[in-house]
Amino acid sequence: MEQKKGRLFLCPTPIGNLEDITLRVLKILKEVEVIAAEDTRVTRKLMNHYGIKKPLISYHEHNKTKKGEEIIKLLLEGRDVALVSDAGTPGISDPGEELVKAAIGENIKVVPLPGPSAFVTALIASGFSTRRFAFEGFLPKKDKEREKILNNLLNENRTVIFYESPHRIVKFLEELKEKMGNRRVVIARELTKIHEEFFRGTVEEALLKFNAEEPRGEFVIIIEGVSKEETDDISLENVKEKALEKVREYLKGGMTKSQAVKKVSKELNISKNELYSDIHKGIT
Repeated sequence: MEQKKGRLFLCPTPIGNLEDITLRVLKILKEVEVIAAEDTRVTRKLMNHYGIKKPLISYHEHNKTKKGEEIIKLLLEGRDVALVSDAGTPGISDPGEELVKAAIGENIKVVPLPGPSAFVTALIASGFSTRRFAFEGFLPKKDKEREKILNNLLNENRTVIFYESPHRIVKFLEELKEKMGNRRVVIARELTKIHEEFFRGTVEEALLKFNAEEPRGEFVIIIEGVSKEETDDISLENVKEKALEKVREYLKGGMTKSQAVKKVSKELNISKNELYSDIHKGIT
């Protein structure tokens, strides 16, 4: 007879205020045989607060391969396991997603429980559109990868959400200003805690604030999406830049200015007079 498999429960934990935990999560944490925690010290405080005594196993970014295999083994042996992060919903910007994939690969039942999430909490109080949004989490550490992501979001008309740490927030805002301009942002920190704070303003204003005071706490950065008018303006500038590049290319190939302008005008469906005007303005 095949061994009955355990279940992997995804249990959201408070992002600050310990009262922000569901009755169902507390029930599951008391019933499972093992709790897999991002930081066992943090989870132990939560467990002590609610009088929960269960074995803890460490599972985080730096041991996810080895510990992930151990957790899957426990599940295959028929033991129920609860996965928690330090704060919020496991699987969001943490290695929980990899454990979920591994469990699904072994045909282990994954049971998600609803609960706190920092980016959702910040988003609904931002005042920006919640109808369509893009959650990006933490940017990669490599500069080229960070640059690529920000460049791809240049024309994004959805609300965009990032996470950032206190020691990198200023660098993030500088990159944001350089790549995406002086956009309107809402920056939330210490959510659900005594010193909860929402900053609302432009990227330049945020830089003034966080250069003048020491950033503390984990940050949720919410960026307002560009309007259709702004998108149209950006797209027009891109077309103009591309047109001028093509004109220069054809001039190097031996065409006259008149020939190059006529050819590019036809290729990109842009007015010859407008193209001549841009050339005279020296737009590059």
